Amino acid sequence: MALTGLVIIFLTFFAGALIVQKLPTGADHHHLAESQKVPFLGGSKPNTHAWQRYHIRYYSMTLLFIAFEMEMMFMYPWAVVYVTEGVKALAEMGMFLSILTVGILYGWREGIFRWQ
Repeated sequence: MALTGLVIIFLTFFAGALIVQKLPTGADHHHLAESQKVPFLGGSKPNTHAWQRYHIRYYSMTLLFIAFEMEMMFMYPWAVVYVTEGVKALAEMGMFLSILTVGILYGWREGIFRWQ
């Protein structure tokens, strides 16, 4: 299996070397047009840096989404285990939900739910 993996990796690199165009080096590099030195962006130069297009509020919204997602992801397996475990499973899910609730309340305090 390891040998097969190594062969696949080697073939991937070899195929990439055959397909990719060689970039000019040394003396040929200064002959490139200015438009060829910047990344392609729909045929025009970028007006702003890539990080300036994303607001920091998306970070907190993502964390809130993950909190809700984790809560829902564990609800079904917990319900199956609750049938056999009983009160112990109920206490564990209570602790889990209380930890997620603290994160959600923190987000609420920080104003995540106010969309402007």
